[in-house]
Amino acid sequence: MNTRERVVVLGAGVAGLTTAVVLAEAGESVHVIAERVPGVTSLAAGAMWGPYLVEPKDKVDQWGQRSLEIFRELAEEPATGVGLTSGIEASRTAEVPPDWATTLPGFRPCEQAELPAGFTAGYRFTVPLIDMPTYLDYLLRRLDAAGGMVERRRLASLVDAAPAPVIVNCTGLGAHELVPDPNLRPIRGQHVVVTNPGLTEFFSEDTGLSPDLLCFYPHGDTVVLGGTAIDGEGDLASDDKAAASILARCAEVEPRLAHARVLEHRIGARPTRATVRVEAERREDGTVVVHNYGHGGAGVTLSWGCAQEAAKLLTAGEEVWQ
Repeated sequence: MNTRERVVVLGAGVAGLTTAVVLAEAGESVHVIAERVPGVTSLAAGAMWGPYLVEPKDKVDQWGQRSLEIFRELAEEPATGVGLTSGIEASRTAEVPPDWATTLPGFRPCEQAELPAGFTAGYRFTVPLIDMPTYLDYLLRRLDAAGGMVERRRLASLVDAAPAPVIVNCTGLGAHELVPDPNLRPIRGQHVVVTNPGLTEFFSEDTGLSPDLLCFYPHGDTVVLGGTAIDGEGDLASDDKAAASILARCAEVEPRLAHARVLEHRIGARPTRATVRVEAERREDGTVVVHNYGHGGAGVTLSWGCAQEAAKLLTAGEEVWQ
């Protein structure tokens, strides 16, 4: 990749920071602009790798597998916040496991005795769990080491990022107004973070399209409990009733959580559209915009694959805009 004057990356969530790292480490002069650093929605993620409820499937499979490879490497470094964790994904109906799960290390169907009351099927596997505050700090340090710059600023439009020959749009839900993209909508998510009463394995229920999720992800001294998926809602205010329901659902599966001390509430708005958008366009003013947004609840899962795809688009189009 040839270096240019400047590449502006908009957004400092997991998509923006990962893309900025990939570009900076490839020799680009990277300037990140974001209102909040790191992004609030990424901070609120659980986060377990899993390409769930996101399209297009063929591309998602590629992006997800590439990200999985990198997360496995990062799990060898404690400071990244990434760890390989075993656990159970279960269902109250006899569901067939998703194909991505069957390829994970340690995959096997659960015996009935392993499942909580009320569950009829489940499977065990080992997967990356990502402690997002630690991980996003790691990405910021890695970006800084590669020479990238970060500016905290709210943008009213893509034009506000000028002058820059290339803009990489990783604004998540902000793309609804900045692009604008009317096909983008929020899905509100809430997690409750508690002290860890001794859990070392994750648990996740396959709840399909239900707005009420059930999962808990241990991260050392803390556990992230989930969750909600309220389609069309982007309000980031804490919902005490939803939090109480999350705690109750998780404690029903794991009674030790009933007395865990609540440390914080994390709320985000998943940027969701029918398909993830990773593509380049040349705007009327000559600026090339590489889009990387619309990952829904799979932003972490797809982050490295989509970042590398965005970098390839930038490289492939060099002759167009130079």
